[in-house]
Amino acid sequence: MSKEENLECSFCGRRKSETNLLIAGIDAHICDRCIEQANGILEEEITENKASGLSKDVMLKKPLEIKEFLDQYIIGQTETKKSMSVAVYNHYKRLLQQKSDEDEVEIEKSNIILVGETGTGKTLVARTIAKMLNVPFSIVDATVLTQAGYVGEDVESILSRLLQAADYDVAKAERGIVFIDEIDKIARKGDNPSITRDVSGEGVQQALLKLLEGSVVNVAPKGGRKHPDQKFIEVNTKDILFIAGGAFSGIDRIISKRLNMQAVGYSASVSEDKIDEDNLLQYIIPSDLKAFGLIPEIIGRLPVLSYMNPLDEKTLRAILTEPKNSIIKQYIKLFAMDDIAFTIDNEALDYIVAKAVEYKLGARGLRSLCEAIFTDAMFELPSSEEKEFVVTKDYAENKLTKTALKRLSVAS
Repeated sequence: MSKEENLECSFCGRRKSETNLLIAGIDAHICDRCIEQANGILEEEITENKASGLSKDVMLKKPLEIKEFLDQYIIGQTETKKSMSVAVYNHYKRLLQQKSDEDEVEIEKSNIILVGETGTGKTLVARTIAKMLNVPFSIVDATVLTQAGYVGEDVESILSRLLQAADYDVAKAERGIVFIDEIDKIARKGDNPSITRDVSGEGVQQALLKLLEGSVVNVAPKGGRKHPDQKFIEVNTKDILFIAGGAFSGIDRIISKRLNMQAVGYSASVSEDKIDEDNLLQYIIPSDLKAFGLIPEIIGRLPVLSYMNPLDEKTLRAILTEPKNSIIKQYIKLFAMDDIAFTIDNEALDYIVAKAVEYKLGARGLRSLCEAIFTDAMFELPSSEEKEFVVTKDYAENKLTKTALKRLSVAS
């Protein structure tokens, strides 16, 4: 018997003649069967570690608990908070499930699209959920995205931002949340054929398809165009939750047209609920997004459609004082850092809200109005001996001169 035939696997003891392949090391050998077994054990171990790591990192709560958490930071928007709570709960429950060969049911992720006027809290909802779950979160503006090869950013830059938020931990980034803002700005410019390419509209929507559905994408960690020599990182988007948001200005006309068309003819129901013309967004359906200019493929990859109610006077008044990080609470803390006791009376708060409604500034406008009223005090009081600052309606009216209000209305 030759010396080569005497060789055997150092793990299982099989002779070379009994194996398909025997790989030699420095002082040992391993056969193909042992390699397969070791690979199986390794894969199982990695899967278990990932699952346990995910369960440790992600602070998953039930939908009711998620909504209760959102209630602390966001006023109103009950329907949206319910939809978001269920979608997020199902998404992370899907990640935490132990997959087995016998289990044939594969749960698909539920990406979300939020429609609502500017300043109604679309970004705030997404940011608050990410804060609660303790997962990487990034906000991307869709208006800067273009097709590959054109001036602007590639859609892969969305994942570059998420990687940065996860400190370049790929496993952590692969279970993060991405908020794509201004999704309505990449709507198709029109159905008419054109000799020019729609590189920042329909082209971007098509490029987003593979990201939203789930695929392995080569991501440039520092952005693709400024550093062309860098190595790419492979990121699997299968478990990343995408939330898209947009104002969809003018979509209310599409909804109104559709509702009026449905109400014509003998089949129209007499006992049908009266349409709330002040909030047509509550009647939105996927076909309205298609009519606005989103392609059917991208609508199908954003299956959870929700809307944000417009902010009325009562809601704006609550936003000023009630949430955990409300605007007034922030000013109280700012003045407290300089040992100044800050108080504002109810009449002054009502005046600020009335002006926000009058100038249609939304929730962001409340901050603008407060800044205009408090700026002089924030400039002077830290250097003075004053330890108390009381804001009355007269003080607020005095500070909000016609010039200041005109400036704010132009900005809006």
